[in-house]
Amino acid sequence: MFEVALILILGWGAGVVVNYLADVLPVKRRLAAPFCLECQAGQNAVRYFLWPRRCESCGRSRAFRTWIVEAAYIVTAFWLWNDPPQKLGFWLGLLILVYFGVVIVIDLEHRLILHPTSAIGALLGLGTGIWLHGLTATLLGGLAGFGGMLGLYLFGILFVKLVSRGRSGGESEALGFGDVILSGVLGFFLGWPGIVVGLTFAIVLGGVASLVYLLAMLVARRYRSFAAIPYGPFLIAGAVFLLYFRDFLLAITQS
Repeated sequence: MFEVALILILGWGAGVVVNYLADVLPVKRRLAAPFCLECQAGQNAVRYFLWPRRCESCGRSRAFRTWIVEAAYIVTAFWLWNDPPQKLGFWLGLLILVYFGVVIVIDLEHRLILHPTSAIGALLGLGTGIWLHGLTATLLGGLAGFGGMLGLYLFGILFVKLVSRGRSGGESEALGFGDVILSGVLGFFLGWPGIVVGLTFAIVLGGVASLVYLLAMLVARRYRSFAAIPYGPFLIAGAVFLLYFRDFLLAITQS
């Protein structure tokens, strides 16, 4: 019973870290003392991390995302403890998911993939990739991930320029360059040829999600051309599938 409680507390702590980094990094671009996202006033650590989680200055409560993320990591920690992924194990598996969580939350809320998080991810990905696949496959995976997404990024710019020619209004990129860097980082994690499968999965999933979003906007009569959709979560979904559910994938392919 004590062991279970300890794992649940650890999962909650992982969620707290993800929430804190997702709050401060997009604004400060560095580690900083907690502050209110509404009025920017500094926050008491106990009030910010534990209770009542409400700004003393403006009274704003922390975002509902705070509770969702922490609940998700409590469940995740319990799952990893009972069924840790092969070779990754519990601790490395949880650390990688914390990194992925920070990237996903920031990208969803700010449409940003920050260079500092990509740099940390590259170090973590290199170490993990070498452990899982060896040095050569890890470096090839990073190169393939970066190069493959760079090609899609340049094609997207060209496509937007051609389609928007003669139209008023500014142009927007189909993909951000942060997605290109993230793909290189994920290439380290997945190695070669795993990154090919990961990117394919992300592209298919992103295409399906974009189609559903487009149909929903058309039905709601709120459609806008070139609406920005964060792509980082789809890229990470492909990596998570291969890193944490490899046995399930192998079982499907061999059946």
